Amino acid sequence: MALHLTINSNNPPFGALLAAELVKSSVSVSVEEGKETSMRVTDKVLFSDVNSIARYLARVAPALGLYGSNLLEQTEVDHWLEFSAKRLSVPAQLDSAVQELDSALSLRTFLVGNSLTLADLCAWAALKGNGAWQQQLSQNRAPGHVKRWYSFLGTQAAFKSVGSKWATTAVQQNGVSSEKKQDVGKFVELPGAEIGKVVVRFPPEASGYLHIGHAKAALLNQHYQVNFKGKLIMRFDDTNPEKEKEDFEKVILEDLSLLQIHPDQFTYTSDHFDLILKLAEKMLHEDKAYIDNTPAEQMKQEREQRIASHNRSNSVEKNLQMWEEMKKGSEYGQTCCMRAKIDMNSNNGCLRDPTMYRCKNQPHPRTGSKYKVYPTYDFACPIVDSVEGVSHALRTTEYHDRDEQFYWFIEALGIRKPHIWEYARLNLNNTLLSKRKLTWFVDQGFVEGWDDPRFPTVRGVLRRGMTVEGLKQFIAAQGGSRSVVNMEWDKIWAFNKKVIDPVAPRYTALLKDEVVPVNIPAASEEYKEVAKHPKNAEVGVKPVWYGPRVLVEGGDAETFKEGETVTFINWGNIDITKIHRDASGRIVSLDGQLNLENRDYKKTTKITWLTETPRAPLVPTVCVIYDHLITKPVLGKEDNFKDYINKNSKIEERMLGDPCLKDLKRGDIIQLQRRGFYICDQPYEPISPNSCKESPCVLLFIPDGHTKEMPTAGSKEKSKAEASKKGVKVQAQSPSHPAPSTLPPAGQEDPAALLSRITAQGEAVRDLKAKKAPKEEIDAAVKQLLALKAEFKQKTGLDYKPDMAPPNPAATQTAPASSPASSCPFETVSQQGELVRKLKTEKAPKDQIDAAVKQLLALKAEFKQKTGLDYKPGMAPPSPTPTQTAPSSCPYETVAQQGELVRKLKTEKAPKDQIDAAVKQLLALKAEFKQKTGLDYKPGMAPPSPTPTQTAPSSCPYETVAQQGELVRKLKHGPSHTDNFCPQPHPVTDRPRLQGESSQHP
Repeated sequence: MALHLTINSNNPPFGALLAAELVKSSVSVSVEEGKETSMRVTDKVLFSDVNSIARYLARVAPALGLYGSNLLEQTEVDHWLEFSAKRLSVPAQLDSAVQELDSALSLRTFLVGNSLTLADLCAWAALKGNGAWQQQLSQNRAPGHVKRWYSFLGTQAAFKSVGSKWATTAVQQNGVSSEKKQDVGKFVELPGAEIGKVVVRFPPEASGYLHIGHAKAALLNQHYQVNFKGKLIMRFDDTNPEKEKEDFEKVILEDLSLLQIHPDQFTYTSDHFDLILKLAEKMLHEDKAYIDNTPAEQMKQEREQRIASHNRSNSVEKNLQMWEEMKKGSEYGQTCCMRAKIDMNSNNGCLRDPTMYRCKNQPHPRTGSKYKVYPTYDFACPIVDSVEGVSHALRTTEYHDRDEQFYWFIEALGIRKPHIWEYARLNLNNTLLSKRKLTWFVDQGFVEGWDDPRFPTVRGVLRRGMTVEGLKQFIAAQGGSRSVVNMEWDKIWAFNKKVIDPVAPRYTALLKDEVVPVNIPAASEEYKEVAKHPKNAEVGVKPVWYGPRVLVEGGDAETFKEGETVTFINWGNIDITKIHRDASGRIVSLDGQLNLENRDYKKTTKITWLTETPRAPLVPTVCVIYDHLITKPVLGKEDNFKDYINKNSKIEERMLGDPCLKDLKRGDIIQLQRRGFYICDQPYEPISPNSCKESPCVLLFIPDGHTKEMPTAGSKEKSKAEASKKGVKVQAQSPSHPAPSTLPPAGQEDPAALLSRITAQGEAVRDLKAKKAPKEEIDAAVKQLLALKAEFKQKTGLDYKPDMAPPNPAATQTAPASSPASSCPFETVSQQGELVRKLKTEKAPKDQIDAAVKQLLALKAEFKQKTGLDYKPGMAPPSPTPTQTAPSSCPYETVAQQGELVRKLKTEKAPKDQIDAAVKQLLALKAEFKQKTGLDYKPGMAPPSPTPTQTAPSSCPYETVAQQGELVRKLKHGPSHTDNFCPQPHPVTDRPRLQGESSQHP
């Protein structure tokens, strides 16, 4: 019989969890996280009371005697269960209840009988989750007998296991958390949300493994489901039979289980194909849709140019005839698609008659050959959301332009309207999410598979040591942010460290090829039990062996001097009496003398060590360190990812490990002292009778959010030793030996460029220090940094300060001779405003912010003087005067800038009158462009060759370069869409490769 226990991790039922832990050897009990604590026995029997769950578990394993051995003991157990629920758990009665408990335990080890029962479990659990009791314990005010009983039970295996795994992160003391406030973001309140009535959905396409972006979408949906006690629907979007694969459905469900996400309902879009078909035909009859046989490329051009299809005016009868051909899957029908009749003149390209249905003859995995026509995702989604009762559809900001289309279908069909709520997608540096590209890595053997620790798949990141709780905290910290930024992995791993650091046991491992023996004749061979975690006794204890021959790491040994006192962690102080070297000067062994009476550890070197003894053999261990697969942080569209593959993204180190490592299980997370956190990927296996070999313990390094690339490898001198051994030199540039570069000669470099060089040099110094580079290299880099700062002060008259704003250029740089009279005042004010916002966001020093604000006000005054207008953020740039535009009209750039402004206003949901005014000006500029060039303006087109009159004088060279740079970046990062034009999906897949609705897959 298999039992399923669901627990609320925010308020874990320790009594039920302890009972489940104790009976697991007799009955199968699975424990999962959920909204409410409950245990399902059968389809009709469900327990939600903790005491009832504990009683049932005790009864299904009677041999354990948890419910007492006779009727009298069972009655006593019932008394203590009620006592725990009604007395120990009530703050006002805690003191009197603890005194009563103390009296009952004055002559007893257990509350009932002579063995552990539910009475002990539930009473201990009530105290475990009570902040006031924990405060009494910490202040040594707890009654003696209760304290003895509570501590004794806490050392038992089941209690340690449950306590370390399910202990809450913040103990509540009288309703106030004793820990720092959790790092959580601001979640936007869901519009119209009511407790118990919120329904959200997670709709991935079953065509690949879930990745970290899907994980954010799924966990965010679960966050609102749990907080509003609502419902989560897991829906497979199977609108495209060409991509749907049943194998991936199983994979996705397994990934969700790994993320501890348990939807309330599972559905398929194909469940509603009949209804969607019926509604589409209704729109045909009402002349709200039509059938179009325009070729795909021509249709795309017509939508860009706002030209209506020749089929848009078809009669209803003709549309129905063409529709029948589509439903038959005929050769003619396959050239057609159904389009919604919305507005071909709309500024929102998604409203220019989008495709609703397309014809595909390929059989569907669930419906077979029943249908020859399949709905697009954009048409099916609002219908299924409405029918399934979704109250709030969570989508990323990439879908923003499609929101109007979503609501148009809702209104046209007259069905219930869900709310759309937007959030920012997750973009990570040095990361590929494309399924095609990740498949290439697998096929070429660069990685082990889809769960490779370097992959961004859910399986990959969890295998590398990411915890679900760490992911949840990271997403909680993001909150309802809609800011789309490229993020480093460091931030996610930093949240993960907060989860694993308090509970990860500490062990030791030394580099196998670099160990040096230390002979300590006075030390006797013995072991003592030491805490696995210095700050968390609940993690347990481990044996530490001592003896006359111990091993230390060679890098540490190189730092010792004869007569020096060294602190051996978990042992004490030892004096180094003799250092033995070979002919090459390499240390081969050390002699030491115990000095344990000396407890002054303040100024001593602290090292890790292991005892060499046959009674506790050291465990062969392999530590694996991973780096990014891609060396470039952000790949542009023109970049070939194969040119940026990191061929050295996996490093293995052979180690000698703590004897305790032989007991690790796959998935256990530990900390190797002075090295970092690791997860057990392959447990140690002793010598096999078949292969006559033992399998080492394989540990994968878990990043902890530090910017350094590799973990500390054991000693403060290790990086220096390795650098000299491998012949690696990190040379800092010096004024006397400059590296070849394109930097301007001294005296010609402007202050802004010099400021950038200082910042870069500062980063180089920090990097060298973090990597513990040789002292001479650091000194050379620091010397160059000081020289750059001196040059900066000489040129600007200012002392360099970190994060300072770039200084104003010298007067000679801004004089009319070097810059025209019309110095692009609108752009200058905009840039300065961006600088002020950036300084405020980064919490720069007040004097820097004040200086930047002062300059902004001066620029606004200049803007008003030149244009006669007050500057307002988001306003359309004022039309230039004839004298300003005559020398360089640059019509292409003007149109491009205005298009960017329109998109920005729409994205920021600016007032309608501002958007309309900006669109009106955009259309006028396009007309002017055509008049001057004879060409229709198209986004992404090559700028037409300017005439001599256009290029003679440049009205604003800085701005011209900046604008062209923006254009290049825009072209590199993807196709431009005129007025938020949405690509027409016909006749291939309609589903946009966006992450927000979890439609993206690796």
